[in-house]
Amino acid sequence: MKANKSLSAATNEADAHDRTLVSPGERYGERIRTNVSAEALQARVIEAETRSLAQTFDELSRTGDVPRAAALILGARRRYIGGQGKAAAYAELLGADLSATLSNVFLVDGRALTPLTVLTDVRASDVLVVFSMRRYREDTVRFGELFRESGGQLVVITDSADAPLAAVASALIRVHTGSASYADSPTSVAAVCHLLSTLTTASAKGARRRLTVRDRFGRDLGLYHTGPAAGAEPRG
Repeated sequence: MKANKSLSAATNEADAHDRTLVSPGERYGERIRTNVSAEALQARVIEAETRSLAQTFDELSRTGDVPRAAALILGARRRYIGGQGKAAAYAELLGADLSATLSNVFLVDGRALTPLTVLTDVRASDVLVVFSMRRYREDTVRFGELFRESGGQLVVITDSADAPLAAVASALIRVHTGSASYADSPTSVAAVCHLLSTLTTASAKGARRRLTVRDRFGRDLGLYHTGPAAGAEPRG
């Protein structure tokens, strides 16, 4: 028991120190050593990614935050997903998964759909899912705040309970992004996208029908390769 407490305290201390490394440049100087072999660095990265993912899943399994967020998404009339910078990739990932089984899923990418367009018509039945990671893009923070002030529901996926949007979130999902790289880890964020979309789809009416229809139109459009798998031995 004491050993577990000591390990937890050491982990918390390491996490607190990691949070002081705000920029990629600071993290590079702290985490990357030029005299370390590729094998040693690989081992450090794998260990750090495994630890971050385990911490994230352990906390989420005890909080119920993901099922709460899934219920908000499922009950919404319109589902908006947004994020800027690197977080835009996370938004696109979640949007791709949700749009396969739900209607009215919209990616706020700043081009085809902008925050301004969304904010001009927010209803209480709308939900916005935003990815907001340090250094916390100001445009994402302001978008989330204004969406919530306009009466919509706000799901925030972030890396800290003290993140700028945490106080106004309808549902807050915290991920651990500790890493051995100069870049904060994307592993837990991607895993949460998968978990959130799975829980939402499992309760979505018509999800199987939509997937069946998508498969049919995918074949009709010729979207996917139907020839022999690459590297397969020829028959005959």
